[in-house]
Amino acid sequence: MSRYHSLGAIPPKRHTTFEKPEGGLYQEELFGTAGFVGMSSLIYHVHPPTVVSEVKQVKDLTPKIGVKKNMKALSFKGFSLPQIDDYIESRKILFVNNDLKIGLAAPKSFSKDYFYRNSDSDEMLFIHIGSGKLRTMYGSIDFTYGDYLIIPKGTTYQIDFDTKDNRILFIESASAITTPKRYRNNYGQLLEHSPFCERDIRLPKDLKTHDEKGQFKVLSKKQDVLWEYTHENHPFDVVGWDGFNYPYAFSIHDFEPITGRIHMPPPIHQTWEAAGFVVCSFVPRMYDYHPKSVPSPYHHSNIDSEELLYYVDGDFMSRNNIEKGQLTLHPGGIPHGPHPGAIERSVGKKETGELAVMIDPFSPLMITEEAMNLQVDDYYKSWMID
Repeated sequence: MSRYHSLGAIPPKRHTTFEKPEGGLYQEELFGTAGFVGMSSLIYHVHPPTVVSEVKQVKDLTPKIGVKKNMKALSFKGFSLPQIDDYIESRKILFVNNDLKIGLAAPKSFSKDYFYRNSDSDEMLFIHIGSGKLRTMYGSIDFTYGDYLIIPKGTTYQIDFDTKDNRILFIESASAITTPKRYRNNYGQLLEHSPFCERDIRLPKDLKTHDEKGQFKVLSKKQDVLWEYTHENHPFDVVGWDGFNYPYAFSIHDFEPITGRIHMPPPIHQTWEAAGFVVCSFVPRMYDYHPKSVPSPYHHSNIDSEELLYYVDGDFMSRNNIEKGQLTLHPGGIPHGPHPGAIERSVGKKETGELAVMIDPFSPLMITEEAMNLQVDDYYKSWMID
């Protein structure tokens, strides 16, 4: 994220001595991406972050592919995914290509026996049900229903859930997840026509330094393998940091919709982008105000991308018989559009209360066996008129 932030104590000059009150030096760590030219932060630890007593491979997390090549419109009942006690065990990958993995999770808790780190991917967690606190070495971020949590790759974290009823849509991205370029100026500031601004973005706060020694397990995902690192020092032994690379939160409820006289295309809903996909937020908004407007989307062929919609809340105007937590996948290369009756129902309507997250990958998605367990039968026939 292109915004400087700092918490805690840091020296006046980078890469210089930073002395502890009791003697000795704090340990500086450059936490960055793309070699030395990407986003980075400088972090100051009480102890070296490199003291590891044991490393072992825990399990292979490679998704099992059920459908490698797909040309059929499909739908999945996300809330049919059973709740599981542990956070990592609850994460189920449903769709995958070389740029990203998309999944759902229904964790009852996040065990205090470990910390988690995705060493391969930036993560986007969309909180559909639940609330709590994301804890990292950068500080903590409170979250609730409708929040996007953006967690840079390599960030070690824990989550404190408030209840056992939690449902999360997540993305693992091989490239950085950022705000759309067209909404930023040359300095990285969000422009006046952006549907959200820096005030809407919530940064880490309440930095707590854990100067503790012991056996701290960090479960790290790398190349679809889960590794267990045993650190001798608490991963959150940070006294201060500054920079541009850190987790943050943004609520879908703070997305300000862009509207027009006639129906406008999905890019107006764009919230995030990465090298191989975009993410859009469909939120309650006024409908088009041309006297003869058709608010429903027109039929279209997304030749160059897949369209994956995750339905959060409200009555989604272009679909029939859709439930909360349901997903629809409309593959690239064939036309799709509103269900029968949706166009006619939309005419004359003044507003919508729909809430949904759309993910458009630019390369075809493979569908995992986990996803096939949630599949709605014959969804592709739902445009047929009896």
